[in-house]
Amino acid sequence: MRYATVLLSLVGALLLALLAGLLVGAVAIAPGDVLSALSGASGSDSTIVRDLRLPRVIGAALVGGALAVAGVLLQSLLRNPLADPYVTGSSAGASLAAVLVIATGAVSPLALPLAAFAGALAASLLVWQLARAGGRTTVLSVLLAGVVLSSFCGALVTFLLVWSDRLALRLRAVLGWLLGGISVLDLGELVVAGSVIAIGVALALMLAPRVDAFAFGEDSAAALGVDPERATVAILLTCSLLTGAAVALSGLIGFVGLLVPHAARFAAGASAARLIPLCFLAGATVLVLADLGARTVVAPSELPVGVITGLIGGPFFLSLLMRSRGIARA
Repeated sequence: MRYATVLLSLVGALLLALLAGLLVGAVAIAPGDVLSALSGASGSDSTIVRDLRLPRVIGAALVGGALAVAGVLLQSLLRNPLADPYVTGSSAGASLAAVLVIATGAVSPLALPLAAFAGALAASLLVWQLARAGGRTTVLSVLLAGVVLSSFCGALVTFLLVWSDRLALRLRAVLGWLLGGISVLDLGELVVAGSVIAIGVALALMLAPRVDAFAFGEDSAAALGVDPERATVAILLTCSLLTGAAVALSGLIGFVGLLVPHAARFAAGASAARLIPLCFLAGATVLVLADLGARTVVAPSELPVGVITGLIGGPFFLSLLMRSRGIARA
C-alpha cells in the first residue's frame, strides 16, 4: 500500500514538474496561452511552448529517468553505494564518443545515441575489469577507475576541441553540452533517444531478479542459478543503452544516478523491480526541476543544468564517501 502511494505521488509530482517547466521560462506566457499552444493554436507564444519548452521538458524527464535507472543497476551490480554513470566514467566514455562523431561531421538523430552507447559500454566494461582487479570489488577501486577514465576521456575531449575546426566553430555549444544542458533541436533526436531509453528501462525490469541475485556477491548469484558473467554483460549493456541515450540528449549531467536510488530505497527497499519504476519517475522529476532552475535562477541568462545537479550532488557524494570509509574502518 505504501509503495503504491509513493508511486502515485511521484506520478503526480512529475506531471506538476512538467507543467511548471512549460509555464515558467525567460518569456512570461499566461497559463491559458500555454494550454492553447498545446491544443494547436498558432502564434509566437505557441512556437515557444511547442518547439522549445515542450521538447526540453520531455528530454529532461527522459534523461533524468534514464540516469536514475542506470544508477540503480550499477549500484546493485557493483554492490557499491557510490556507483553511478557519472562517477564510474560511463558518462565520460559516452561523451567522448559523441564528441568524436560531432568532430567527424557524422551527426544524425541516430549517430549520436549509437556512438554514446558504444562509448558508455566501453567505459563500463573497462571500469568493471579494473574494479575487479584482485578478485574483490571495492569502493576505492571503482572510484579510482572512474576518476582515471574520466580524466583520460576529458583530456581527449579537450584535444579534440583544440584540434578540430568543426568543433571550434561550435565551441560554445559543445562546451555547454559537456557541462550538461538539455537541448533538443531536432524532434528526431527525442524520438530516437526516447525509444532507446524505453528499451533500456524494459530490459532493466526484465533483469531485476538477476540484479537482486548480486546482493551478496557473484557466488550467491551463481548459487541462485544466475550466470554471473552473462548477467554482468547484460546489466552493463542495459546501463550503456540508458547512459548513451541520456548523454546524447544532455551531455554530462552528474549525480542524478547517485542521489535518486538512495532516496528511493527508503520507500521501496532494495528490490530492483520496485526501485526501477520509482527511480525513473523520481529521476525525471528531479531533472525537470533542475532544468527549470537552470533556466530561471540567473534569467535571462541560463546555467548548464549540470551546475545545478553538481551543487546539490557534490555534498551528498562527499557524505556518502565519508560514511563508506567509516564503515570500512569499522
